[in-house]
Amino acid sequence: MSYTVAVVGATGNVGREMLSILSERQFPVKEVHAIASRRSQGVEVSFGDKTLKCKDLATFDFSGVDFCLMSAGGAVSKEWSPKIGAAGCVVIDNSSAWRYDQDVPLIVPEVNADAVTGYAKKNIIANPNCSTAQMVVALKPLHDRATIKRVVVATYQSVSGAGKEAMDELWTQTKGKYVPGQEYEPKKFAKEIAFNCIPHIDVFMEDGYTKEEWKMVAETKKILDPKIKVTATCVRVPVFVSHSEAVNIEFEKPITADEAREILREAPGCLVIDKREPGGYITPMEAAGEDATYISRIREDATVENGLAMWVVSDNLRKGAALNTVQIAELLINRQLLRKAA
Repeated sequence: MSYTVAVVGATGNVGREMLSILSERQFPVKEVHAIASRRSQGVEVSFGDKTLKCKDLATFDFSGVDFCLMSAGGAVSKEWSPKIGAAGCVVIDNSSAWRYDQDVPLIVPEVNADAVTGYAKKNIIANPNCSTAQMVVALKPLHDRATIKRVVVATYQSVSGAGKEAMDELWTQTKGKYVPGQEYEPKKFAKEIAFNCIPHIDVFMEDGYTKEEWKMVAETKKILDPKIKVTATCVRVPVFVSHSEAVNIEFEKPITADEAREILREAPGCLVIDKREPGGYITPMEAAGEDATYISRIREDATVENGLAMWVVSDNLRKGAALNTVQIAELLINRQLLRKAA
């Protein structure tokens, strides 16, 4: 069978990556539509060796489409996803708009594939936050082995997670550092991002945590296990692509670093690079453009009973967004859960 796919938000970082991954993975497409806002109508984007012209979301007919890969932001998704779903098209949404809706599955295929069966209630499936996605891929096999009680995570998130404007701002500020007399006021971020770290992603909440940190807590519980306690500190760093995370885990049962290393080597979506020597670990630069969730620096934490610490890195535009979205569509096809196919 072949399927008709629409990518909404096709001109953005993630939308373009979705088109690229659909081509790379030889997704069984009959037809692909690039969709964007009216102001981007006619803009050309690439799909493999083809060039697609963007169509206007407001006038596009989704009744003949099987999958809508939505990456146009929460407000657009809130307005359009129910309409698209009602037309018989399955929406796989990359925003935060539907992640916490009880009638919408929040899916990472390597972690909770079985939960996808509930999608038919609204014809919408949610993609998790990029930081959550890579973390739960690494946590799942360890949770199955030793039952996780608590996770403490500090993230080091690239600017691509904040969009093209954020990437442009880092580039402009970085160049400016080498031009005497030139200064650039921050626009996308609250403070200068070049040669700096900003412990602030999304808006602040009443308890002092940011919305990004709250997302990691709520999504990990929904995807993996509501009993797991999670606390996060999310930091924006001057890296263009790939998020890194320092993850500390407390388990109910004993587990050694060697056991964890072997479990993760066999786990779907994970790639262990963990030599205790200079360079024997993964960095965000090396993970960019790759599909795996990389895990390094696996070690025992002697300050708690049954504790481990590790370093987790993944391309946030791929596994954290576009790749996971395409994998969800593949999951529906492989399990023959799609009700409408040509």
